[in-house]
Amino acid sequence: MTTTALTALYQELTPCTGADLSTLLPGGIQREVGHFNVFDLADLAESNQLRPGTPYPCRSFYKISLLRSRSRTEYADHTIDIEPDALVFSTPKVAFQWRPTEAQQGQFCLYTAEFLLPVLGGLTPDELPLFRANGYLVFQLTPAETARAAAIFTQMQQELASDYAHKYDLLRAYVLELLHLGQKRQTTATLHPAHSAAARLTSRFAELLERQFPLTTPQQRVPLRTAKDFADHLAVHVNHLNKVLKDSTGRTTTDLLGGRLAQEAKALLQQTDWTLWEIADSLGFVDVAHFSHFFRRYAAVSPGAFRTLAAAPV
Repeated sequence: MTTTALTALYQELTPCTGADLSTLLPGGIQREVGHFNVFDLADLAESNQLRPGTPYPCRSFYKISLLRSRSRTEYADHTIDIEPDALVFSTPKVAFQWRPTEAQQGQFCLYTAEFLLPVLGGLTPDELPLFRANGYLVFQLTPAETARAAAIFTQMQQELASDYAHKYDLLRAYVLELLHLGQKRQTTATLHPAHSAAARLTSRFAELLERQFPLTTPQQRVPLRTAKDFADHLAVHVNHLNKVLKDSTGRTTTDLLGGRLAQEAKALLQQTDWTLWEIADSLGFVDVAHFSHFFRRYAAVSPGAFRTLAAAPV
C-alpha cells in the first residue's frame, strides 16, 4: 500500500468529514502492516451530505458496510435495491456506485489486503471462500445478526480510539468475524464448488481475467485481449476453452472477455477524467472508432454519451 494511495483516499474523505487529513489517520498506523479505518455514515452525511451516485474511492481497498437504511447499488451491469440491515462486502476488483435513497445510517470499515496478511496464513482476502464467487456481496441480516454486526462496528470504533498496544490485532479479529458472518450466509454450493477439471479451468480463466483489472493509470494495458491469448496462457486449445466456458457459463470466451472490458470501460468513463483515446488504448483498441463500436454493443450508447449521462444529476 503506497502512501500516495492512502493520502488520496483521505483527501476524498476529508471534505465529507470536515476534518483535517491528519486527524483522520489513526495514531501509529505507520507502524502497522497495511491500513484500517472505520466510519459512521450518519457523521459523514451530517457534515457534508455525500453526493448520491458518486463512485466510492475504494479501488485500492476492501470495504465492509453495515447499512441500516435503504439504498441502491450498481455494479457490473447489475442494480440491487438494498433494504435496511444489510451487510455489504466489496473488493478492489469490482467498481460500483452506491446511491442512498433515504437518510444514511450505518457504519463501514476500510482495510487493505496487507492489513489481514498476519491472520490469513499466506492467503489474500480475494482467496477467502467468501469472495470466490463474486467481488461484491450483499446479505440481508436477521435481527440477531444485525445486533452482532452493529456491536462489532462499535467495538472497532472504540478500539481504534484506544491506546491499547495491540489494538490492531483486535481489529483484525473483528474484520475476520464480519467476514465469517458473510461467509455463513452463502449457500453450500458457493462454499464448496465442484472440483472437476472443467470447473478448475473455468475458475482459472475467471481469475486470470480479473487479475487484469482494475486499470489505475492510462499507461496500463490489458495484456490478454483474445480467446487465443487466454488459451495459450492456460495451456489449452482455444476450442477446448470455448467449449468448457460455454458449458459452464453459457457464454463464450470472447463474450466473457467483452463483458468484462465493457464493465471496466464504464468504470473508467464514470470515475476518471481519462480521454476516450486513453481509455481505448488501455483496453487494447487500435483507435477510438473501434472502441466506440465495441462499447455501443454493450451499452447501446457511445462512450461520450455514456459519460455525459453518468455525470448528470440524479
